[in-house]
Amino acid sequence: MFYFDEINGKKILKSDYLSQTNHFFTTRELCLKSNDEVLSKVVLNNKKLVCEKLGISLKDLISPSQTHSANIQLVNSNQSDYSDTDGLILTNNKQAIFLNFADCTPVIFYDKKQNIGAISHAGWRGTAQKISVLTVKQLIKDFNSEPENIIVAIGPAISKCCYDVGEEVYEKLKSTVSLYAELFEERQGKLFVDLKGINAQQLREIGVEKIDICPYCTVCNNEFFFSYRKENATTNRHSAVLKLN
Repeated sequence: MFYFDEINGKKILKSDYLSQTNHFFTTRELCLKSNDEVLSKVVLNNKKLVCEKLGISLKDLISPSQTHSANIQLVNSNQSDYSDTDGLILTNNKQAIFLNFADCTPVIFYDKKQNIGAISHAGWRGTAQKISVLTVKQLIKDFNSEPENIIVAIGPAISKCCYDVGEEVYEKLKSTVSLYAELFEERQGKLFVDLKGINAQQLREIGVEKIDICPYCTVCNNEFFFSYRKENATTNRHSAVLKLN
């Protein structure tokens, strides 16, 4: 179940499924990414607040350069630049990772047995490439994770109520899951897609069972989260943050 908490009076969102980790989804009140020069000082201050909360230095708060790819990298203590990357795997408790969103689907993973985690950025392109599944497969391949030990929290994103797509995108997304009837809907000649639900179904089909799906829609709940669609291509982002204990 998702619930609101605070960092220094600023609202964040958490999942009780991931209570063994330091994790949260930021809101508009704690923006960590923006191209707006006016907000640059606010963003830096927010990063400092997050680092203080997590007990790390600013240099150890790691974020990749996201490109809507399905590329996933392992965080290395000697590396700070992760270009063309939409998934990060974290195995140490000295650093924290965050990825940025404004309608796309944030997915946080945690292997409770191995004490490792990951975050992936699943927009429609990433979802079509099954980045959530690829993240789990990399955890299995590189760290001997087992799907039944992996806990997933799927964060705030544009929901089926608001996310209409063209026929080509619909077909690409539909082909990624075996069971899809409830994940798509046609209304008034438009096709609407449940990105959060598709990622969850992809994960269920490879054996991940414990999945918490956030009920918040970034368009309907725009007072809490940023929406690229609703806010005319805003460069502001909310984030998914993870640090291991």
